[in-house]
Amino acid sequence: MENLNTIRSGSSFEMTERFLRSRGIKNEKVLAAMAKVPRHHFVPESFRSHAYSDSPLPIGFEQTISQPFVVGLMTQALIQNQGQRFLEIGTGSGYQTAILAEVAKSVFSIERIFSFVPVAKARLEKLGYHNVSITVGDGAHGWVDYAPFDGIIVTAAVKAIPDAWFEQLVEGGTLVLPLEDSKGLQMLYTMTKHGQKIAKREMGSCRFVPFITT
Repeated sequence: MENLNTIRSGSSFEMTERFLRSRGIKNEKVLAAMAKVPRHHFVPESFRSHAYSDSPLPIGFEQTISQPFVVGLMTQALIQNQGQRFLEIGTGSGYQTAILAEVAKSVFSIERIFSFVPVAKARLEKLGYHNVSITVGDGAHGWVDYAPFDGIIVTAAVKAIPDAWFEQLVEGGTLVLPLEDSKGLQMLYTMTKHGQKIAKREMGSCRFVPFITT
């Protein structure tokens, strides 16, 4: 049996109250999801004692699980239009995927690193998430077989946004992603599709691993 005493930083609920609600995350669906999903299941055992700190943690292959506040912020922005079908670019350990599964009818997730996929699938299934589909692939192409999506969330910093992501959004759909400028500075954005126009809103500076296309 897992010894939860080794998780020094507390619980999902305590993490949510301390790092999300207190910092302005207001969507109750997001807060409930973050309070429910056990983050320690999504980090390597050697980092479980830090699972409920408000910080990114390494998960292997030079990738990270995102800071809880950033996960909450991006999820809140993504579901602002009450969408039910979301695409995630970058599955990683599956933590953001699980949060999305709590607030959506269907989640589709693409991961370029093959080794992450079977582990994330098994982890999510064990936790009871059966509304998730994960595939190995190049996230720059989106997932046309299941498009269009109400929202797309990107968990790595891009320097240029692939056309496929906007093409695979419904009208009024939302793209949430970190964008890196020519100086290497990253900013989180919410982008909403209105015909041929995109309404863009800054959400603050950030630091993500770089997006890699194959």
